[in-house]
Amino acid sequence: MSAEFATELALPGFMKLKPPAFEDSRGWFSELFSERRMEEAGLPARFVQDNWSVSNNRGTLRGFHYQAPPMAQGKMIWVVSGAVLDVAVDLRPDSPTFGQSASYELRAESREALFLPEQFAHAFLTLEDNTTILYKATDFYSPEHERGIAWDDPVIGFDWPDWLETPVQSERDTQWPKLDALPRDFA
Repeated sequence: MSAEFATELALPGFMKLKPPAFEDSRGWFSELFSERRMEEAGLPARFVQDNWSVSNNRGTLRGFHYQAPPMAQGKMIWVVSGAVLDVAVDLRPDSPTFGQSASYELRAESREALFLPEQFAHAFLTLEDNTTILYKATDFYSPEHERGIAWDDPVIGFDWPDWLETPVQSERDTQWPKLDALPRDFA
């Protein structure tokens, strides 16, 4: 795996990606996605859906979301404007890090991306107003396979920023169960 392009974060498979950028007096240019580069890094290169998410306010929390098999999704995520605290939870049943979380602060100016494999739950908290995210998914969205975990689950025990008292959330995201109450979708 090319260390210049892909660096593993605190959970196996949760990757920071740094596509090369070319700068000159006009600005910069970068290939956001390269099938060749993904394959060289040993990462999935087949994506079937692109998603665009805009959050108006700092403190907006989306997730934890995932899709159950056979519609499980890996994701490749960029912040186009603003910044997020991106959080992954390992749901692989045989993993030594099952139920553990890891995070990474993703900012537009960093020109970085994240990759989360299938069998991970995903959430992000906006750190700035007017944050825009683009992400690719390895499978199509399926309402029947959509699942989620409570953002404040004590089993996961993610340490959200001190300033976050009541996040801006969808009604659906406030209703997700705790990890212990979930079916073992990936068993």
